[in-house]
Amino acid sequence: MNLPEPFVSRTQELLKEELPAFLDALDYPSPVSVRVNDKMEYLPSDDTVKWCDAGYYLAERPVFTLDPLLHAGVYYVQEASSMFLQQALNQFVVPQSVVLDLCAAPGGKSTLISQYLGPGGILVSNEIIRSRAYILAENLIKWGNDTVVVSNNEPKDFQRLPSFFDAVVVDAPCSGEGMFRKDAGAVGEWSEENVMMCARRQRQILTDVWDTLKKDGILIYSTCTYNREENEENVSWMETELGAELIRLNTDAFPEITVSDKGYRFFPHKTRGEGFFLSVLRKTSDAPSLRIKKQDKRQQKSEFNETELKNKLIEPENWKIYTDNNLISAFRTKFSDKVELLKSNLHIMHYGITLCEIKGRDLIPHTSLALSKSIQLENVLQAEVELRDALLFLKKETISLSETEKGFVLIKYRNIPLGWVKNLGNRCNNLYPNEWRIWMKI
Repeated sequence: MNLPEPFVSRTQELLKEELPAFLDALDYPSPVSVRVNDKMEYLPSDDTVKWCDAGYYLAERPVFTLDPLLHAGVYYVQEASSMFLQQALNQFVVPQSVVLDLCAAPGGKSTLISQYLGPGGILVSNEIIRSRAYILAENLIKWGNDTVVVSNNEPKDFQRLPSFFDAVVVDAPCSGEGMFRKDAGAVGEWSEENVMMCARRQRQILTDVWDTLKKDGILIYSTCTYNREENEENVSWMETELGAELIRLNTDAFPEITVSDKGYRFFPHKTRGEGFFLSVLRKTSDAPSLRIKKQDKRQQKSEFNETELKNKLIEPENWKIYTDNNLISAFRTKFSDKVELLKSNLHIMHYGITLCEIKGRDLIPHTSLALSKSIQLENVLQAEVELRDALLFLKKETISLSETEKGFVLIKYRNIPLGWVKNLGNRCNNLYPNEWRIWMKI
């Protein structure tokens, strides 16, 4: 790999005599790894990622696009080093927490966090770039956890919610040195000036979001780069300027991970993954109080039967129904106050489970309901299809269900929901989202 000379010199200072092994590792293909959802028992290989109990390495890279299980959210293709986030959650964040994933797209870390929290906590998953926020919402809908809110906001917008979060994850935009062997473009874009610019931008992001974290709350900071300016020096800056205390993870079981003075480093010549840095800090500075504005409790009135809507969900008594424009959604009632605060202060793109879309006097079931882990399958029509029809469905083409009852039917592959069709008897209207469809020729 043809690397910029200043990068090699700077990395020499970090690695010293290990530099030749590091440079050799960059000429080998990147490992392929996935993280499995708890939607079903699925074992993609027997080669596990040591620091993540749901992570697996694959011997080769398949054509993921042609696997319906990927589209169903049974697994997520995620770089193995970044799965180390699970260790920080396990050791310092309780599952009943309210967590912000600030720079979340495309969703690898957010799906991991939501799986860790389960129904006991709330994840707010944010992305500043709108086009990427749509992809983030898609991936979280496919993952199927319901206590998730997807927002499209700038970091400074979270100042409206002081002391709201128990934990904040900042996987900061960075110079991308750790992705050189996966992304040739990152090599061409690298410069020392860009490193310094990224370090300044990261400090601004951290400053903007700091007050949304409660006192004694946990900040998990990570990058996919090697240099100290964006990693250890930013951690030192947080300790000095923001009021944070570095806390140490127990990594005794992972000797291949490099422990630095301010965090944990992944180098490709020592670990099976890309370059990665992670640090955990506890907020020691005082945090402003959350002043709850009087909320406008008026909800758009629905003319539809809420009991019937809730019966599409497991434990129907535990849900609150919301109507926003032409969408009807559900969120767990115990979190209703927090949901209303989030809705009134952020630009929300998705939350909870989108049950259906209102079209005239009809309710069209939403893909979010189809893929939710909380769908009450006994109360919906279902049809199991083979691989060919599953792929046709995901391409948003026509499939036939001549032996299935007419109406809205949940399409399943290997007993895993994919989405809805409206079965008219002689044909089906495919309700899969157009923007999610497979475009690859089969």
